[in-house]
Amino acid sequence: MSLLHALILGIVQGLTEFLPISSSGHLLIVPWLFDWNDFDDPAIKKAFDVALHAGTLSAVVGYFRRDIVVYVRAAIGSMMSARPASPDARIAWFLILSSVPAALAGALFESWIDDTLGTPTVIGATLIVFAVILAVADRRDGQRSLEDMTWKQATGIGLAQVLALNPGTSRSGITISAGRFFGLDRWSAARFSFLMSLPITAGAVVFKVGGLLVDGLPPDFVAPMLVGIGASALSGWIAVAGLLRLVRTRTFGIFVLYRIFLGAAILLLVASSWR
Repeated sequence: MSLLHALILGIVQGLTEFLPISSSGHLLIVPWLFDWNDFDDPAIKKAFDVALHAGTLSAVVGYFRRDIVVYVRAAIGSMMSARPASPDARIAWFLILSSVPAALAGALFESWIDDTLGTPTVIGATLIVFAVILAVADRRDGQRSLEDMTWKQATGIGLAQVLALNPGTSRSGITISAGRFFGLDRWSAARFSFLMSLPITAGAVVFKVGGLLVDGLPPDFVAPMLVGIGASALSGWIAVAGLLRLVRTRTFGIFVLYRIFLGAAILLLVASSWR
């Protein structure tokens, strides 16, 4: 794999993981569009994708480092106290609760998802369908903050995250949409979406990359992987900061339009047999 391809895919991962436009879909579409064949072994490709998620994981941890410390301390304190959980402790437990459905579904259906989904046609159609869902959800006049969230809402957002196992859905897009349907304001929906990526992404990184390290990395894979991780971390930080600033005064409309345009373009390319 060339360093240029690793750099480009790292940037794509970092931006699209947090913008509601589907990182998994873009990581499949970009090589398809440019006819890149960088991986002979599907396991290495999967590990590279997860390594890129390690970069975006570090971006979230770095951006929310103070909040993470507060939530962890609050969660630990709630286990040692008979008093009702504080708002910070409740948010911490909601983040863990919301990660469970997707983690279970991913473990049970990973092979089926890899074999069945992720084709350009499915990605194109999914981009459009969930763009419409995001548009409808964003029109709701939600005013709730994270402190107002209930365990039922956290569970609902977690169940919605399962749909993101299909490339093209967008993990941030579907969880933000669910948050908006449950009445969260845009900033809170985006913030919870970013934070809830921590448990499931951390688990995937440890499991996949850890297994790859045990089996041994191909000598020519180390440098591209490090370049990809660095690029995804930097672009991920920019995406998190930029989106949280954007949604304070703007809607998600620009991302809805982008998804519809890209989805339609992919379907046209497939129909024309150009790719």
